[in-house]
Amino acid sequence: MKWGALMGYFDRAILIVLDSVGIGELPDAGLFGDEGSDTIGHISAATGVKLLNMGRLGLGNIEPLSSVPAVSEPIGFYGKMAEKSAGKDTTTGHWEIAGVWLKDPFPTYPGGFPDEVIDAFEEKIGTKVIGNKAASGTEIIKELGEEHIRTGYPIVYTSADSVFQIAAHEDVVPLDRLYEMCRIAREIMTGKHAVGRIIARPFVGTPGNFVRTERRRDFSLVPPGDTILDKMIAGGLEVYAVGKIEDIFAHRGISVSNHTGNNRDGIKATLDYMDVLKRGMIFTNLVDFDTLYGHRNNVKGYAQALKEFDDVLPDIMASMKERDVLMITADHGCDPTTESTDHSREYVPLLVYTPSNETGTSLGIRDTFSDIAQTVAENFGLSPFAHGGSFLEKIRGDRS
Repeated sequence: MKWGALMGYFDRAILIVLDSVGIGELPDAGLFGDEGSDTIGHISAATGVKLLNMGRLGLGNIEPLSSVPAVSEPIGFYGKMAEKSAGKDTTTGHWEIAGVWLKDPFPTYPGGFPDEVIDAFEEKIGTKVIGNKAASGTEIIKELGEEHIRTGYPIVYTSADSVFQIAAHEDVVPLDRLYEMCRIAREIMTGKHAVGRIIARPFVGTPGNFVRTERRRDFSLVPPGDTILDKMIAGGLEVYAVGKIEDIFAHRGISVSNHTGNNRDGIKATLDYMDVLKRGMIFTNLVDFDTLYGHRNNVKGYAQALKEFDDVLPDIMASMKERDVLMITADHGCDPTTESTDHSREYVPLLVYTPSNETGTSLGIRDTFSDIAQTVAENFGLSPFAHGGSFLEKIRGDRS
C-alpha cells in the first residue's frame, strides 16, 4: 500500500498523554537505575484500583495487572511502546511521541550547577540565588522558603532530570518576574548546558505551610527537527494543545492552546476542543499523575488519579465521532512504590479506540514512541518520519 493511500481516514486524532504512567521496565532500565520499576503494575498490586474502562480498551491485555484483568473482547487496540531516545524525561518522551528522537541525553546536574552557570544567571537577574542542588520541589521550599521570603533570593534547584528549576513565593517574586527569570535561564542554558527544561515553580503560604501553585511554566528547548505538530500545521491542519504541551514544544506547531494546570481542567479542555475542532489533532498532557503523586511516592493518590481518569473516559469516548481516533499513552514512568522519587525508564501503554472499529486486537510491542507520529502522519497524508512504523491499517477497520 502506498504512503498516503489511506489519507484522511480519520478526521481527528485525540492524543492523551497520562504523564508518567509507565507499564514495566525497559530492557535497559538498569542503566538508568530503574531496574524493577513498573508504575501501573505496582500501583495495581498495591491498591487494587479498578480501571474498568481502560480495561475494556485492553489495558489488562498489555501486561498482567492485579486489579485490571484481561478481557476476551476488547473494544480498543492495545500494546506497549519502547523508548528509543536517550532519556526518561518529559521532553524526550513527548518529542519521541511526536516523531523526533534524541540521540544524546540532556545534561543533568546531581551535584548542582557549576559556577559558570550560576554566576551568569545571578548577573543577568541582578540578585543572588539560594539552593543550587538536586532536591525534591516540595522539600526544598520547606527548607529554604523562609530564607527566600527574608532575602528575596530565588531558589534554584534541579533533580535527576535535565531541569533548571526556579522556585519563588508569589508574594515575593511576581509571576511575570519569575517567568522572566526562566527566560533568562533558558538563554544561558545552551551548548553543553542545554538542559531539557527551565521550570518556574511558584508557591504560596507561610513557613511550615508552603504549597506549590498550578501556575508552573516550562521553558523547553526547541525540538531539533520537525514534529508531527509542525507537519500538521504546514499541511493546513489544526493542532489544539492542552496542558503543558505548548511548553514542551516551545510553542511551535500549535494552533490553539489551553495551558491547564491539573487533570480535571485538562480533561474539560479536551472535551471542549472536541466540540469545535473540525480536522486535525488534540494533544493533551495530564500532569497530576507525575507531579502530585509519582514524584511524591503517593501510591494511593496516584491510584485515585488513575481511577478519576478512568471514570471520565466514557465521556471522552461518547464525545467522539465516527471518524475520530483516540490514542492514550504516556511519556515515561514514575513508580511511586520505589524509594526513588524520579522518573523511571519504562515501556508506556498504548490504547487506541475509534467508534468506527470497536473490535480491537493487540498492537504488540512497538519499537518506538514515534509509531504514534508515523500513524498520524500517514492518516493525514503527511511526509513520513525517519523513525517509527504506522499502525493505521490495523486500526482503521473495513470502512472505505
